[in-house]
This record gives sequence, structure tokens and C-alpha cells, in this order.
Amino acid sequence: METPCVKICVIHPTAGICEGCGRTLAEIGGWLTLSADDRRRVMATLPARLSQLSSLS
Repeated sequence: METPCVKICVIHPTAGICEGCGRTLAEIGGWLTLSADDRRRVMATLPARLSQLSSLS
């Protein structure tokens, strides 16, 4: 199963996303139940989410 997890599991307090992979807690928790297409859709948004974290720090 594809996963963006990089084993850096820290939720950013303001953005509410994982600083390692960019997923929300809901996405992380439901990852196993998402279809492969849904997982790919989420993964396509992660680079943009992670780049926004640099402006919050």
C-alpha cells in the first residue's frame, strides 16, 4: 500500500497537519480505508501543504 509516511509524526499546532507527511489526523487515521485513488488524490496535495508549513514557522 502506498503511503507518504516518513516516520516523522509531529502534528503542527497551527496547521493541523503532520510535519513529516502533510496529512491531517483524519487522513492518517482513515488511510487504510481509503481507496487507492483517494490515497493518490491526497498524496497529490501533500507537497503544497508541506510548503505552506515553512511560512508558518
